[in-house]
Amino acid sequence: MKFYNVLAPTLLVLLMGGCGNNSEAKKDAFTLEIKNPKKTYTTEDVLTVTLNNKKNIETDSIVYFLNKDRIEVSGNTVSLSGKKLGEKTLVAKIYSDGEEFEASQNITILSSIKPKLYTYKILETYPHDIKAYTQGLEFENDTLYESTGQYKESSLRKTDYKTGEVLKIVKLADQYFGEGLTILNNKIYQLTYREKTGFIYNLKTMEQTGTFVYGQSKEGWGLCHDAEKNIYKSDGTDRIWTLNSNTLAEKDYIEIYTNTSKINSVNELEWVDGKIYANVYQQGSIAIIDPTNGAVEGVIDLTDLKDKVTQHPELDVLNGIAYNGEPNILYITGKNWDKLFKIEIIQK
Repeated sequence: MKFYNVLAPTLLVLLMGGCGNNSEAKKDAFTLEIKNPKKTYTTEDVLTVTLNNKKNIETDSIVYFLNKDRIEVSGNTVSLSGKKLGEKTLVAKIYSDGEEFEASQNITILSSIKPKLYTYKILETYPHDIKAYTQGLEFENDTLYESTGQYKESSLRKTDYKTGEVLKIVKLADQYFGEGLTILNNKIYQLTYREKTGFIYNLKTMEQTGTFVYGQSKEGWGLCHDAEKNIYKSDGTDRIWTLNSNTLAEKDYIEIYTNTSKINSVNELEWVDGKIYANVYQQGSIAIIDPTNGAVEGVIDLTDLKDKVTQHPELDVLNGIAYNGEPNILYITGKNWDKLFKIEIIQK
């Protein structure tokens, strides 16, 4: 008995070691190579891939993925046309006699187009509450709704944009920092910054009717929605998330890239004629984004607009985009600005 008591742990160690070696062997059975690899690619590129079978394993089938999305491979080529931009993992999953193997390569996909550059012309100027730390701005018919931030000062507001009068205000509890908002299905959705909580209000009464929580997104920054009732949420990174309009659960995301680099700190959002218009925090500019893949198609330079408001110690950056259905017309303000501008967007 003593002999077997000593032998049993030894056998267990050998068995475990054998399993570990087998796992490593399985992991290294295949490698995925890209012919003439580059640091970055664009949606115009077609990759030529080679799957090296290092152990000469008989395969039943091979399926390719770009992150979690299954993609088609024609022969040994992978077209990046129509693919979402960003840092991706090209994965080959190999199936053989009930076993699954995997090989992968990391790639970065950039936009294939250079963004168009736009400037602006001021058409009208309206008063705006200088104490409003603007985080979200959106029209419902001809009424402007606004979300403001800062701990102990955050609010949801209904305003007369022409006079600047605050028609109704709902203050947030002191522990919440208000962020972006959007209006859909007679409901107002409002984000908070780091509290991982969003609020739902009745549009007519502005009474809070519910809350929602964030999933994988880092923080709450901006909100907007499209005509198909998809809600889009920025989280302060290069990502914009798509939310289920019924559950507010995160379904997917796009990564925001130009033809040269990614765009971080995506902030307040507005849906304008099929595109997402996004403030870039601290940049004084608005990116025009393709919601299908994250490509920046245009940049509106508003860097000097801040100079046209009253200068004071609490003055902060541009952050507020509202669209009211007028072609090429936006309503713009910022954090603690005393003016709201109606501007026309003009291509340079």
